[in-house]
Amino acid sequence: MTPDTHTLHNAFGTVSVSEYGGQVLSWRTADGRERLYTPPNPILQPGRALRGGVPVCFPQFSGRGSLPKHGLVRTLPWRLRARTESALILAIGDDDTTRALWPHAFELVQTVVLDAGGLSIALDVGNRGEAPFAFTGALHTYLRVPEVTACAVHGLQGREYEDAADGSAFKRLDGALRVTDEVDRVFAGAPSPLRLDYGDGTALDIAQGGFADTVVWCPGPQLAAAFTDMPADDWRRMLCVEAASAVVPVAVPAGGHWQGWQRLSPV
Repeated sequence: MTPDTHTLHNAFGTVSVSEYGGQVLSWRTADGRERLYTPPNPILQPGRALRGGVPVCFPQFSGRGSLPKHGLVRTLPWRLRARTESALILAIGDDDTTRALWPHAFELVQTVVLDAGGLSIALDVGNRGEAPFAFTGALHTYLRVPEVTACAVHGLQGREYEDAADGSAFKRLDGALRVTDEVDRVFAGAPSPLRLDYGDGTALDIAQGGFADTVVWCPGPQLAAAFTDMPADDWRRMLCVEAASAVVPVAVPAGGHWQGWQRLSPV
């Protein structure tokens, strides 16, 4: 399987998006620094989700429902709708495959923009049917980091979160979020923007809109050792900071639209 990959290069860097899953695979800033994590030898197989980059989760986040984990569209072919000097626009609609599992007519349009402010990804969800539907979803962004245990995420301190790595217990974060082991936390109604401090004197501002929640995930050493699609020690090289609507499903009326976005801005 060799799905097309579309690459955009301009004065602000380079971004590549695969038609498989509509997934952003790479984002390099003008200084040549890769900002997204993908495994060194990604496994691309029909029906198998591709780890890394920015997977699109729709119409279900994680295992919060009866559909396959993270929904349907991350393993289906998207199509390039348009491109400009600063944007790639891809789309996918319902078909027999999706309707067999989720009986709704929809269209997703993803707009990936690379400009002076960094990388932004906007997801438009359109209801093409005659009845309302509700969904959960996310932009499951894998950020590349020099060493995750040296990183800190600022902006979530004092917030309550659901700890999916500890039986979905509800806890409150004291101080910056730091990673030493598995982290799987859902922050409902999370503030924006956040700042990821890489611990090397550089940082990344992470803003979002439309999406109500923020999810922070890192597999840690034990879970990563069981993965077959990334080196066991690469949990140290990645941190997912996801723009999500995971807690309360988003309702879209018949003929209606919803849009959510995430923007990544190097500091």
